[in-house]
Formats: sequence, C-alpha cells, structure tokens
Amino acid sequence: MGNGARIQWWKVAGAALASAVLVGTAGCGGGSAGSSDGGKVTLEFSQWWAPELPDGALQGLMDDFEKANPNITVKLISGPYASTQDQTFTAAASGTMADVVGLDGAWVSDLHKQNALADLSSQMKDAGYDESQLASQVQLDGSTYMIPVVNFVYPLFVNNDLLKKAGVAKVPSTRTEFKAAADKISKLDNTKGWFIPLSTENPNGIQNDLMSWVWASGGSMLKDGKPDLTNPAVTSATNFVKDLYDSGDVTKGALTLQETDKVTEFSNGRVGMMIDSLSHIDSIKKAAPKLDLSIAPIPAEDGYSGKRGIPYASWGLGVSDTSSHKAEAFKLVSYLMSQEVNSKLSTLANAFPGNNTSTPDFSSSDPLYKTAFGIYKDGYPANEFVGLPTATNLMRTFDEQLQKALNGDQTVDQALQTSQTEWAAKF
Repeated sequence: MGNGARIQWWKVAGAALASAVLVGTAGCGGGSAGSSDGGKVTLEFSQWWAPELPDGALQGLMDDFEKANPNITVKLISGPYASTQDQTFTAAASGTMADVVGLDGAWVSDLHKQNALADLSSQMKDAGYDESQLASQVQLDGSTYMIPVVNFVYPLFVNNDLLKKAGVAKVPSTRTEFKAAADKISKLDNTKGWFIPLSTENPNGIQNDLMSWVWASGGSMLKDGKPDLTNPAVTSATNFVKDLYDSGDVTKGALTLQETDKVTEFSNGRVGMMIDSLSHIDSIKKAAPKLDLSIAPIPAEDGYSGKRGIPYASWGLGVSDTSSHKAEAFKLVSYLMSQEVNSKLSTLANAFPGNNTSTPDFSSSDPLYKTAFGIYKDGYPANEFVGLPTATNLMRTFDEQLQKALNGDQTVDQALQTSQTEWAAKF
C-alpha cells in the first residue's frame, strides 16, 4: 500500500523535522497551563472550531465533559483559523501554549521542532488508551503528536448532466476511463473534462489534485520518511496529469487558478469532473440547484484493486508539553475521540470521524455525505504533506517545476528530479 504517511490502516506518519518557524505577533489568551484550585483543574483549549460549528455546539460538548469530570473545567479559547495559527506559534515560542490545542497537520513538524507538543504515544500508554480505534495519527520520530479528530475528505465530483451529454455511460473508475470521459466532455461547447488549480500563490493543487492520483492507487511520494518523487507511482501520476493537460482536457488558465475557483467553474457547468472538498457540496447546490451531482472514489491506475487513498484535511488535537496537567488534558482528548462524542462532533461539522468505530448521523444531511462516508470507510485518508517541514513551500516547489513541464520547457522526469533535489534539502 505504499510507504510514507500510512503505517497501518489510516495511520499517518510525518517525516523529518522542520526548519525554524517564523512566529506571529499575536498573543495567546491564557498561560502555558491551566490552573489548579483545591484539587480542581482548569484546562485551556485553543481552537478555531467553535466559530465553524453551530453556535454553542462545542461549549455544549465541554459542558458534558465537565459533568463527567467535576474536577476539571475547560476554558475555550476560540478564534478564526488564521489567528489561531498565529497565536499557537507565538505561545509555543514563549512556552505559554494552551493545555489542549487544536492543530492543523501542517503545523506539527514546526511545533515539534520547538519542543512545544507533548508525546501523545506516552500519554496513551499511561492512560491505557486503545489506539486501535483511532482512524489516523500524525507521528514524528515514531511518536504521535497529533490525533485527527474529524476529517474533511476530497472525493471526485462529477457533473452527471455533462457526462450524459457527452455520451459517457458511467462515472470513471480507472485512469483510462477518466481520460476517455474527459476527452468527450472537452469536445462539448465551452466545457472541459477536468479542473486542476495550479496557482503557485496557493499551491495546494499539488496536494489535492495531483498527488491524489498517487494515493488513489496506493502509492507514495515518500520512502522511509524522505522525499521519493522519482518513483514509478509519482512519475505515472504526473505523466497522467500532463497527458490531460496536453490533450486540452483541463480548464483554461489552470496555471493561475486556485481552489476557490472550483465551485464557480463546476456550478456554472464549465467543467465535468474535479477533486474537491465535501464542504463545497452545499455551495454547489445553492449555486446550481438543478445540477445533477454525484461523487465517487478518485480513479485508480488500471488493474489496481487495493484500498484507495483519498485526500483529506483534519481538525487535530495536541497537548502542550509545558502543561502541568497533561493527564487531565489527555482526558479531554480521549473524550472527544470517544465513539459517541466523535460521532456527534463529526455530525455537527459535516465531517468524518477520527474514531473508526464512530458513524455520523446522516438523517438530516445531504445523501451525498452518506455516499462519501462509504468511500471514506472503503479506502483510507491520505495526505503525506501532513507533518512535513515547510509543507506549503514543498508544494510550491513541485508546482513551479510542474508548470515548466506543462509548458514544454522540460520533461516530467526533469521536473521530478529537480523537485526531488530541492525537497531533499528541506529535510
């Protein structure tokens, strides 16, 4: 199933440590650890989740936790994603990080380099916690430093109206079928078969739209935690993308487009297929209520029959290494990862659970979420950029070399070799 991010089913491992991070100037509300008063403990929990959930939803979960643990009080420190990121790194540099901290996987390597995060593998062992229930873990040097609580996945979105108009009988399942469908859709008026955003300003198209082809066939861009960009899996996927581009199957202007352009192009019926976040389902249906939309696993290489990786982003949890109440902090982590609570949180977030025994309640959700959950359970969440040093810069380096290959200024092999050399220097 490939080297790199997955150690066992749905386990994510990072790679080498990052270079020093430039911290922001915003301060974190509170101190490095919660306070104690007569045997009672107050934990600080910083995150960006509360503003993105229904009003009061996260506080309600904290109220339930406090009822079950009367000696612990949780103080939520909530803010938008960007300010939470700044505050987390500022607090890490000054040793004042909240006891429990919401994490993006891209932050973990830099925070670990600052010795800001506690070793959760030790915490799980001390607590007698059964880690087999965890869908994934972010690890560095063999230890876990982040546990993904809920996952937001990126399946294949398909405009069924365009498929029918182009004479495509079924949603593609293999690369050959995808290429054939993209060719036919691209022959229609003012439409293209596929959307890939390759702006270097925000280069996550490399993660979500190119490497996803690698992971969908069980491949990896890493070997033993180090870059391995010239291997057959990455080479094949990159050549496949170039073939689509050279055939005129890709949305015009792809080299300057960003992920935010996906919903617009897809909703307006100008693209037949794209790899995108489930969070965009509602936006697409509001913009184009009559559009016949379906989702499917990302097509795999012809003949591949193993589990398919699916790109994802997570709300993760870590514990501050400066916390005086690590045991109590891990109680909160294990509470949020428990089967019932994790099911509830994933339902509230329209995401998928980090506990692989949990199931969201789809009774009031769009049926596509249930379909996506089946895809998620049948495959494995794959994002090898999680935990890597300067992950965004790695994507940008690859993007710059890919663009040269797409423009005919170098071969795919040359682009991958140059990217390999530049990535290796970052590890």
